[in-house]
Amino acid sequence: MNVNAAEKKSKTKIMVVLGTRPEVIKLAAVVRAVQERQEAELVLVNTGQHLELVQQMLSVFGLKATHDLALMTSGQSPAALYARALDGVSRLIREERPHWVLVQGDTGTAAAAAMAAFFEKVPVGHVEAGLRTHDLNSPWPEEYNRRAVALSASLHFAPTESARQNLLAEKIDPKQITVTGNTGIDSLLWMAKRLKGKEGEEFAGAWSVRWA
Repeated sequence: MNVNAAEKKSKTKIMVVLGTRPEVIKLAAVVRAVQERQEAELVLVNTGQHLELVQQMLSVFGLKATHDLALMTSGQSPAALYARALDGVSRLIREERPHWVLVQGDTGTAAAAAMAAFFEKVPVGHVEAGLRTHDLNSPWPEEYNRRAVALSASLHFAPTESARQNLLAEKIDPKQITVTGNTGIDSLLWMAKRLKGKEGEEFAGAWSVRWA
């Protein structure tokens, strides 16, 4: 085994699965943090739950998916998306053999990816965990999705103390919960910094951004 292969094998492989524009925004800071850690290897999966919107946002944040499942089709039902995402992400997990799968929020992508990881016996980290309305019909199907992810997750990254309390009420081990704040704010601060100086001018020109 060559040195590069040995180093790669020793790294913690983290698969981040996203598929919607909000997921890109809220996971961008997490993805960059994984990229910056020498002991970690990133596998970024785009399910394609939102088509052009995800590609656009990945480009905005300077990110590129390792795998693009392109799952969304016209008129596709939530059940069809779940089925295709579960099958597609399961296949990638078997292929990549990550040590962790990270998902965000309450989307069909998050729920299906967490279930795929559970079936493949890979631990799940849930970003923005613990948000609850306690009504499965509101919002629908998001409330179901985030509760389903909680069943699969080994680590719960709650944005607020109230979210943490919701998880504790569901008998989640407090050692598995970390209050992190809202990762969307990290992305906002990163973007504000990027918009300063020459790089910001080039970015604004490319994306028709205007500000006072």
